[in-house]
Amino acid sequence: MQSMNDKKILELRAVIEAKKAKFEKIKFSPVTNCSIELEEKRYNLNVLNKDSLTLLLVRLNTYLMSMENLGIKELFLSGYPVQEWVEDIKNKLQVIAQKTEEDNLKALESKLGKLLSEDKKTELELSNIENLLK
Repeated sequence: MQSMNDKKILELRAVIEAKKAKFEKIKFSPVTNCSIELEEKRYNLNVLNKDSLTLLLVRLNTYLMSMENLGIKELFLSGYPVQEWVEDIKNKLQVIAQKTEEDNLKALESKLGKLLSEDKKTELELSNIENLLK
């Protein structure tokens, strides 16, 4: 017989599994070469963290706003239009956000697994083995 805690833990694990199933794997497919030189400093989008990418995105957006205000149609940085840099950074930030959420869900799943009673862990493992043998 499972305890009330085991029941709640299994419900929470089901919620986590449902969230994981909803993930559509985002792949980072950049249009640029991911290496931009801005104000005499080079940035590699593949190695920047979330905060650095966000700051770079804000800086590039100021260029876009200025371009609009000044009626400038195109501005190239390191061989690519500013708009393409902005899109690549946005996509990279989406990938980072998804990875962070996946990591958080895995951590929660691990914590819940540790909270299960030994009897319930044994029951689940036996059920897994039984399913493999079918």
